[in-house]
Amino acid sequence: MERRAFLNMSGGAMAAMMMPFGRAIAADELIKPVEVKFKKMLADTALTAATQAGASYCDVRIGRYLNQFITTRDLNIENVTNTESAGVGVRVIASGAYGFAATSDMSPDGVAGAARQAVAIAKANAKLQAAGVQLAPTPGVGEVSWATPIRKDWRTVPIKEKADLLITANKGALEAGASFIQSLLFQVNQQKYFASTDGSYIDQDLHRLWVPFFATAVDKASGKFRSRSDLGTPVGMGYEYLDGRKEDKIKAAGGVATLYNRSYDLVEDAKAAGRQAKEKLTAKSVEPGKYDLVLSPEHMWLTIHESVGHPTELDRVLGYEANFAGTSFATLDKQQSKKFKYGSDLVNIEADKTIQGSLGAVGFDDEGVKCKKWDIIKDGILVNYQATRDQAAVIGEKESHGCSYADSWSNVQFQRMPNVSLKSGKKKLTPDELVKDVKKGIYIVGAGSFSIDQQRYNFQFGGQMFYEIKDGKIGQMLEDVAYQSNTQEFWNACTAVCDERDWRMGGSFFDGKGQPMQVSAVSHGSSTSRFNGINVINTARKIG
Repeated sequence: MERRAFLNMSGGAMAAMMMPFGRAIAADELIKPVEVKFKKMLADTALTAATQAGASYCDVRIGRYLNQFITTRDLNIENVTNTESAGVGVRVIASGAYGFAATSDMSPDGVAGAARQAVAIAKANAKLQAAGVQLAPTPGVGEVSWATPIRKDWRTVPIKEKADLLITANKGALEAGASFIQSLLFQVNQQKYFASTDGSYIDQDLHRLWVPFFATAVDKASGKFRSRSDLGTPVGMGYEYLDGRKEDKIKAAGGVATLYNRSYDLVEDAKAAGRQAKEKLTAKSVEPGKYDLVLSPEHMWLTIHESVGHPTELDRVLGYEANFAGTSFATLDKQQSKKFKYGSDLVNIEADKTIQGSLGAVGFDDEGVKCKKWDIIKDGILVNYQATRDQAAVIGEKESHGCSYADSWSNVQFQRMPNVSLKSGKKKLTPDELVKDVKKGIYIVGAGSFSIDQQRYNFQFGGQMFYEIKDGKIGQMLEDVAYQSNTQEFWNACTAVCDERDWRMGGSFFDGKGQPMQVSAVSHGSSTSRFNGINVINTARKIG
């Protein structure tokens, strides 16, 4: 296996291991519900215990996290796992400080004990805290519910049907030219109940799904090998995503690949991956130099994630993430100046936790804040960040942005990235039309390896497939391509963005952050975009 594919696979496996697994269960236990009446009783018990112990504020999260993971290699099923994790997390403010405690004892005595423990921790923290926590006001919403819109619940689909789909895809890749392939199916159902002393009782039922694969072709004579991973995307949808409807398929510029929007043809993509992995073995190695880059949404999502999503997290900007994941070049003075050119006038970046089908779509965040959308970059200017209730006042906001999240009932919620996306261009423009005036360029499809510094400024990105653009036409496949730039220089080099017909999402199913680390899922959308005069290196050539 190519090193980057191995790292992708092992990274995904490690991230999966960090999910709130809890206990292994039988598949039929996945669909057994927990009554809302019971969850409200537990929440009221915790709220009462916390306020009686001296809390000025309390929120309670009752969670049931269900996961099913299926892994295959070539024509073999390697593993099928069903897990459940359930418990209660209680966060309070007492004496101006936060306190948090969690328990898997879902009895009245258990949750009351956790609430009192959280208050005791808050009072201990207060002795070392210079200023009290101030939460932006959030109105109570009473008893409400929200659920991911799904047409087919993955929990009701037989495991055999899912495994057969993966094996069929693997077989297609092998017959098309792959020497071996690994494919996985990640399925998540988060049943989250939130209650607070603000007067909210919010019941949410969230579904997510992802089908990654890694196809590798080997030249037995030379030992050379190349890989191509899936062009699908993780989604906040039901099993209907795997229906592969024809109307949801999109042709990439020059017809070099079939892409997907609201559904995904796994088998077709696997077959194409087998052919293209084999094609990579004889692809021309790129000549280093300056190129105009045409980047597909399947590639762009990762560039957006790393160079816009992370540097505009307010806790990172304020230095709270410095020990683990770094800080940000997008400091408060740049946003406050109202004239910092993050990108060209065509660059409009929006945060939006309401996009149907996205990984970040929820009705309310883990502080009970109703989710919304807001501008981060407008006409190239940095205008805002991502803030939670206790951060909003720092940037002069009167309310939270609704981007607080915890990956388990046993972990405390904190600021996590919402869906952060590049808006489509306002002028009618297709990818083929965008390419027509590119004299010397490279078309990149799919996300690959990347590297970025601790301030999210200097970076290098690879991809899955690379094609030469010469005199307005997409030509032969290239290999060994990576581009280098810094965030501000790169986004200011954006000269064209295709219209809304080409807009689609990619995303990260396991985005890590915090200490102890938590994982979250987030989508990033864009249309095919052009960036002029970007430095391209040859990753196979030695330096010096």
